[in-house]
Amino acid sequence: MISGGLVLLLVVLLYRKITTIGKISMLLWAGVVGTMLWLIWGGIRHFDAKLAFDFPPGAFHLSSLWFAGLGAAMVNTVYSYWGYYNICHLGGEIREPEKNIPRGIFLSILGITVLYLAMQTSLLGVIPWRQAENTPFIASLFVEKLYGVGAAHFVTWMVLWIALASVFSLLLGYSRVPYSAALDGNFFPIFAKVHPTKHFPHISLLILGGLAFLFSIVLRLETAIAGILAMRLIVQFIGQAVGVILLHKRWGPERLPFKMWLFPVPAILTMLGWAWLFWQTGPARKWGLLEIALGVSAFLVWTRVMRQWPFAVETRKQAHVGEEA
Repeated sequence: MISGGLVLLLVVLLYRKITTIGKISMLLWAGVVGTMLWLIWGGIRHFDAKLAFDFPPGAFHLSSLWFAGLGAAMVNTVYSYWGYYNICHLGGEIREPEKNIPRGIFLSILGITVLYLAMQTSLLGVIPWRQAENTPFIASLFVEKLYGVGAAHFVTWMVLWIALASVFSLLLGYSRVPYSAALDGNFFPIFAKVHPTKHFPHISLLILGGLAFLFSIVLRLETAIAGILAMRLIVQFIGQAVGVILLHKRWGPERLPFKMWLFPVPAILTMLGWAWLFWQTGPARKWGLLEIALGVSAFLVWTRVMRQWPFAVETRKQAHVGEEA
């Protein structure tokens, strides 16, 4: 009920002009960064290196079990990093996107890396990892140990604030994806509708908000994250690497507005890395593959109706033969 109610609250907050959303984003961002800096500062003041770097015997012994453990840990960790490209979904609403989008991506990755490592190291410098691995409320336990029960209650609410800010940004960005696809004629036209006075894709936002509400009350969080991860690893990340190689082959490097050093090695390594992580999602793979199958089915129905590829190939061939004749 709480998660579903928060999704509805987010839809209400996002149902407004992008300039107002920018101000709300800054407020949420201040709460997120402020909470993380508070945790890091508390860890620095009470840091115990023996606790932070207390590794079990054989912790760095490379084996199949070690890589399996690394993969399991990376499933949730990678999900934490995935907000870095959210700015790409808002390209049409950003000033100087050719400058600010790359800048935003690199600053996000750098900022997340520094904050994430600093916070995790600070927590483990106060809470032994053997105790930390058995509690789902490590931040609250950490603050309670340093400042008492009252502060622990407060940081619990701030963790909820952080989760709210994360979903706020994701729902904002992804509501623009069906809208852009509809504008290009590749999705249902209703998603291309824009609010008459606030000038944002309100139909896309409302439908995605409704789906988010449904999933938030039906699925467990771990299942949802693993399923989303499994689907996006294949469709988005591996698909992007394949797309870059195909574009390079069809257009040639001179037509592309970017360069890839040591092409195609980085793209191939990327595909191998994401494929390995996909396998580590475990039983959730079936949910990811099911979502992909549904997407492919919807795509084929849509292209059949619109007489686009792959169903338009024969028509083009006939037309070409007719021209030759």
